[in-house]
Amino acid sequence: MAYRLKRKKSIQHNLQRIAQEQIDRAIIEITDPELESHKAVHQVRKRCKKLRGLIRLVRPSFGDYAFENAFLRDTARNLSGLRDAQTILNTFKKLAQQMEQPLDTSLQVTITDRLEQRRQDTTYRHLEMESRLARFAERMQLLQHRVNDWQLDKSGFRAVKKGLIITYGRGRKAIRKAYTKPSTARFHEWRKLVKYHWYHARLLQPIWPLMMDVEIVAADELSDLLGDEHDLAVLSDTLKDEGALFSSPEQMASIIAVITQQRTQLQQQCLPLGKRLFAEKPKHLARRLHAYWKS
Repeated sequence: MAYRLKRKKSIQHNLQRIAQEQIDRAIIEITDPELESHKAVHQVRKRCKKLRGLIRLVRPSFGDYAFENAFLRDTARNLSGLRDAQTILNTFKKLAQQMEQPLDTSLQVTITDRLEQRRQDTTYRHLEMESRLARFAERMQLLQHRVNDWQLDKSGFRAVKKGLIITYGRGRKAIRKAYTKPSTARFHEWRKLVKYHWYHARLLQPIWPLMMDVEIVAADELSDLLGDEHDLAVLSDTLKDEGALFSSPEQMASIIAVITQQRTQLQQQCLPLGKRLFAEKPKHLARRLHAYWKS
């Protein structure tokens, strides 16, 4: 089933149904012997994010929100190291392909080999990965049993209104902070809030598919751009930690400069899209979506 609310079902029914679907898929993916471990980790962490987006939408109406949000955060975090190491390697390979002036071949090989070694080291440190994956499945099964007891104290649009306003409002504040005093942490925080708004738009898509699809596409595009920006930031920090790979400080600085330039370009691309996506005041957004809901 799609990650969206069914119009003729109660919010509580939708909450439990969508949660069960995501949990079921996560358990299947994490226990699939044919799914490569990196791919499995990527998939199930996405399931956790979608579950957190779901409960964030109903958070003021959901008494168990704080507990379940922390549970999902910690469950996904336990698998983060392996995925992060793979992302850094992929980001460098992509950067090397896009550079106007190709990297020295020997340097490119040296950096690639070192990032591959870091990935393997991470995998080695996660030799208990099978037990981690098994623990993940166990935690999903625990959550699966609790979902049927989840209760909301509001119904209809009232059950989602405040959660929508809180997340969207934080996204508006995050964009101002990111561009007033740019930092890796601030852009990453904005990206997380954009992602949550994307999940909320997907969940609410049936209230007016034609209009909500525009919101969904814009949030998805912005999230991807901010994700690329963050990956480059992490790569930059990683290369700075690996200064011994370079023959001189100038050689390292030249690569960092290219990364910084690409990050700046991505930040510039994100600004107009972000301003459009977060143009409304939170209460105005809620009022508009409520009108769609009633129609």
